[in-house]
Amino acid sequence: MRVAEAHELSRRVTDTIGNAVITEQAFLDTVLTGLLARGHVLLEDVPGTGKTLTARSLGTALGLSFSRIQFTPDLLPADVTGTHVFNEKNRDFEFKKGPIFANVVLADEINRASPKTQAALLEAMEEKQVTVDGQTHKLPDPFFVIATQNPAERNEGTFPLPEAQKDRFIIKTSMGYPNREGERELLARRESREDRSPTVNTVCSPQEVLDLQRVSEQVRVQKDVQDYIVDLSRATRGDERVTVGASPRATQRLFEAARARAVLEGEEYVTPEHVKSVAHPVLDHRIVLTADARVNGTEKYDVIESVLSSVDVPTITYATR
Repeated sequence: MRVAEAHELSRRVTDTIGNAVITEQAFLDTVLTGLLARGHVLLEDVPGTGKTLTARSLGTALGLSFSRIQFTPDLLPADVTGTHVFNEKNRDFEFKKGPIFANVVLADEINRASPKTQAALLEAMEEKQVTVDGQTHKLPDPFFVIATQNPAERNEGTFPLPEAQKDRFIIKTSMGYPNREGERELLARRESREDRSPTVNTVCSPQEVLDLQRVSEQVRVQKDVQDYIVDLSRATRGDERVTVGASPRATQRLFEAARARAVLEGEEYVTPEHVKSVAHPVLDHRIVLTADARVNGTEKYDVIESVLSSVDVPTITYATR
């Protein structure tokens, strides 16, 4: 699959999801960027904004299996990964797969589960496999997790994700509330008893999803742009408002996300604008502010915005193939 074909297919995917989900195109592009970059996405939103519908619609549009896991304080790791059960007929134990064995997994309110259960999911995200009673089981390919958590001010009775675990998500973003016209459309759908939400059509196959993920390998990234990506990450570590800056893993993820964004825009090369467009969703959640910065009301967004303003943007030229 070529970049132009991947761009066209990606647009068909976001268009069909957009017919069902009331949200901004930029949000759908950000989520799809995470998928194309072979990563996972963390959504921080209040309940009722359409996260489940988005994840389910994405799975349907891509022709992938979908599973939703509601995280609660009493959820056990085995409830996520699966466990061995005794088969009376065979007189032997056999593995019963948990809900994580799906292509698209919605981990709803992940921060309501215990750290041990959170770790079970995050290990699967990193390794794309689970190990139960010493036996390793491969997860489906492609494997994409959309995890959700409530905003910080609504986190009573939760187990917030440690910074090291947030770092496993290539992107953190938010749907936000729909605009006035969007909420009016929701009422129109609710008014109709026969058809409350549009149907999502399947526009590609699982194999085509894997092909989409490989296309970014064709995208060129000039040395100056690679230097720009490195300089952005390193600048976060030198900011006096930051106690922990972007990790080397974050630098790699920024690189991968920028290539994926270039594919979504139908470009065969990465520009500084592609890097800027994914900088906030990739880097914001990976930095840790100092106590003084938090007291003074500094937001992580402000730090990354300062970094984007201070680091020199390269001028690039690409020869036509």
